Amino acid sequence: MDGDTLYTIGALARRTGLTVKTIRFYSDTGIVPSTDRSPAGYRLYDLRALARLDLVRTLRDLGLDLAVIRQVLDREVSVPEVAAAHADALDVQIRTLRLRRAVLRAVAKRGSTPEELNLMHKIAKLSDDERRRLVNDFIDDTFGCLDANPDFVDMMRSAMPDLPDDPEPDQVDAWVELVELTQDPDFRTSVRRMAEHQAAERAQGDTTGLHHDLTETVRDQVGHALTAGISPTSAQAAPIIDALTARYAQVFGRADDTDLRRWLLTRLEIAGDPRAERYWHLLAVINGWPVPPSLAPVFTWFIEALRAGLKP
Repeated sequence: MDGDTLYTIGALARRTGLTVKTIRFYSDTGIVPSTDRSPAGYRLYDLRALARLDLVRTLRDLGLDLAVIRQVLDREVSVPEVAAAHADALDVQIRTLRLRRAVLRAVAKRGSTPEELNLMHKIAKLSDDERRRLVNDFIDDTFGCLDANPDFVDMMRSAMPDLPDDPEPDQVDAWVELVELTQDPDFRTSVRRMAEHQAAERAQGDTTGLHHDLTETVRDQVGHALTAGISPTSAQAAPIIDALTARYAQVFGRADDTDLRRWLLTRLEIAGDPRAERYWHLLAVINGWPVPPSLAPVFTWFIEALRAGLKP
């Protein structure tokens, strides 16, 4: 069947691997019209129709719908244009499928109920802008209208959740938990209290920033005490507390006295909500950052030791 030979639908079906029914449909809709008819009225197709049918099959295999295929065949759009648009659409579908896979794996790990599954799916598919808006709303609600520590607030606004296109189940799980945490009224009240305390201290002249050096000092000295098994209520804890309060007195320009220790205890208790540390832990998991070790045992020891020292 070469040259000017015409093909019947059956021959065309054998040549292309398509069914007679499919070819007849393409012919009836004008996508691959017949070239001629036999004396008996059967449809016949030439090599151009065969090439057109091969192109239709390829485009269909790539997932294009018939309306777009007709535009390509009628040269209303070019193959490169269609390929680029379809590739972009597939990117979106792939991201969606990856996200669904991660949600399902997280649900399987959690043992979620149908209601939790629905919630997780809705939360997970939020856009980047929607995720940022949700977290910014939390920050506005807890720090808004307060002259709290600006470095800390800036750090919170710069550390936004950035769920990757192909998240791990743990990242989806962390994002869902972060949403639940930021929507928790009790946690918002706790963070608002921290912000109000920061604002009150700034009004009294405390503009010394985030005090990373103090955190490092506490972690090192209390960490040694924890490793050594020193009880926060024991006599061995006293010199450690003395060294730490002396350091705080130096940084804040205050006398190292009972008032300083009471002030420090209040400060640590207000900032000691473990959910605040959990917030940063979840952000690290979502964004693929290294998750820092928990400081909760360190500051729990510090608080208990201060309380013990202040008892009459």
